Amino acid sequence: MRFVAAFGALLLVSCAHHPAETKVVHVTETVPRLEATAASITAFTEGPTADKDGNIYFTEHIHQQILKMDTAGKLSIFRDPSNNANGLLFDEEERLIACEGAASNAKSPYASRKPKARVTRTNLRTGEVEVLADGYEGQPFDGPNDVTMDSKKRLYFTDLPGGAVYRIDPDKKITRLLNRPEIQRPNGIAISPDDRTLYLVEANQAEGGARMLRAYDLQPDGTLRNMRVFHNFSPGRSADGLCMDSAGNLHAAAGLHQRRGSSETLDTRCGVYVFSPEGKLIRFIPIPEDTITNCAFGGKDLKTLYVTAGKGVYEVGVPVAGTRR
Repeated sequence: MRFVAAFGALLLVSCAHHPAETKVVHVTETVPRLEATAASITAFTEGPTADKDGNIYFTEHIHQQILKMDTAGKLSIFRDPSNNANGLLFDEEERLIACEGAASNAKSPYASRKPKARVTRTNLRTGEVEVLADGYEGQPFDGPNDVTMDSKKRLYFTDLPGGAVYRIDPDKKITRLLNRPEIQRPNGIAISPDDRTLYLVEANQAEGGARMLRAYDLQPDGTLRNMRVFHNFSPGRSADGLCMDSAGNLHAAAGLHQRRGSSETLDTRCGVYVFSPEGKLIRFIPIPEDTITNCAFGGKDLKTLYVTAGKGVYEVGVPVAGTRR
């Protein structure tokens, strides 16, 4: 593995008007395991995505911010509050798509604003925030979680607590593709470069819950057929976020170093699992920090993998260029 130099330093903050405490570190195959406990975490990173210039945007749940890390490693706040944003994605017009789960609980400092769970699109040139969807057939979303897109500019996103997967067409028409009981707790989502396969994470922590990667045939009209289990993580922790490389290899951020009070075991090592289109595990990238959440490709040639975990963002060089889906 190519050794990638770290380009960020630990940044300390004392209030929500500064970037949450975040660090960027490089990863090698022999990186030592580190212990992390809930008491030590002052930030919880998620949802990385890269713009065309290589700047990395990611979300932080403790302070409910969207942060930006430029190519020089400078960290700044892009949005505060973020409406509890999670998964992010840049579309083909360099607009930032955000899955916003709204205030996560009644104790949130933003709960009094009665925010809506929604999917938004931000024009970075003007700052305009456009609401693409905030409910389906008159019912509000429970918490949009992660998002991907196909070559026809259609967006696909998960509502994890709501147990559903939706598609947003370019004309903003919303279609529900999957719903309980056929799925349980959908989390990460990704589409293959050829638009033929949609991958979906099931992340049910309950005893006997689905902890797997599902694969579906994505039809030209944006519907799904032929569900099969692509990989089963049970009884360990399932994957969280996904990203795709240009060869169609699926990267899944999964696993734990320490148990977290659920029925999940430590059978799933903490790191990024790289699967071929046929479902064969072809690489494993260890990540030393709990809780690993998501991944995305960036860098000048899209050969840098960025991974969010705990209060850190990790970078590692990869041999195959990624996609920005």
